[in-house]
Amino acid sequence: MNVISRSATSASVEATCVRLNAKAADAASLEPVIERHSLSRRPGEVVVAVEAAGVNPSDVKAATGLMPYAVFPRTPGRDFAGRVIDGPSEWVGKSVFGTSGDLGIRRDGTHASHLVVETAALVEKPAGISMDEAAGLGVPFVTAIEGFRRSGRPKPGEHVLVMGVNGKVGQAAVQLATWRGAKVIGVVRKDEAYEGHANAPVEIVNSATTDVAKRVRELTDGKGADIVFNTVGDPYFDDAHHSLAKDGRQILIAAVHKTVQFNILEFYRGRHTYVGIDTLAFSSIESADVLRGVLSGFADGCLRPFPIRDTAIYSLADAKAAYAAVIGASRDRIVLRPEA
Repeated sequence: MNVISRSATSASVEATCVRLNAKAADAASLEPVIERHSLSRRPGEVVVAVEAAGVNPSDVKAATGLMPYAVFPRTPGRDFAGRVIDGPSEWVGKSVFGTSGDLGIRRDGTHASHLVVETAALVEKPAGISMDEAAGLGVPFVTAIEGFRRSGRPKPGEHVLVMGVNGKVGQAAVQLATWRGAKVIGVVRKDEAYEGHANAPVEIVNSATTDVAKRVRELTDGKGADIVFNTVGDPYFDDAHHSLAKDGRQILIAAVHKTVQFNILEFYRGRHTYVGIDTLAFSSIESADVLRGVLSGFADGCLRPFPIRDTAIYSLADAKAAYAAVIGASRDRIVLRPEA
């Protein structure tokens, strides 16, 4: 791969980009196009040749008006992995990855052959992880890490209840909690096993056939869960609330409907804490800081990337199909590969 410059500022590079030129009424109405754009970096920035870029539900939601601050036209995409081709000499040629709350929403993002990003936003890719896998880490792991940072990291012996355990944020939460020595109970909506990596067994509760709160009490000797990581939101709010131990914390990252019934008496008598997580508020630099904090877990194998299936890899020209797959609740981690 050619290195174009190592000076304080660089010559421009021609990038092939997915472009959304206007807000769409719904996901089916999205009309991404491929355009060529000249990119150049400023001091404090690098140019990354993107080898893989993750596709997240937020990429599609922003395109359909659910995030009113999204700008158009723009190149979508929050997660990336690639090689630095222009920037400070100590970074040029390195394999990197990263994510952001503003990339692809408030400024041009990662669904392109090249990306300009702050040098401080780079995270060096662990050697044992592929580019495709690294591109799939960003949003799910930053969300899970920040949830536990804000709620208090799981401690050995604590019980963590993960609602929507087979989603990618749910799987990241399981990995992090079991890495820290916590006991994990996962909630699903049908008869299925836990599909991800864990450092200890995960007890599964099928909410379609089981009283979740009752079962959680049985599994915790009547105490309840110290932390509930609710990746779904209001459909599980009541079960989550009644599963909490005294001084328990519920982490919320999503919602289907905006309002729920809330029992204030049970809330304050239970000394509960509710924590809301929105990684869209994170800059690229803040997101990189979060990811660097768990690199040791990936280095020693306690944390693992999500498997990327060949059928979940799309070219930039097939971006519309990739967006349809992710908004269609595919369990695969969807990746765009510029050279696919």
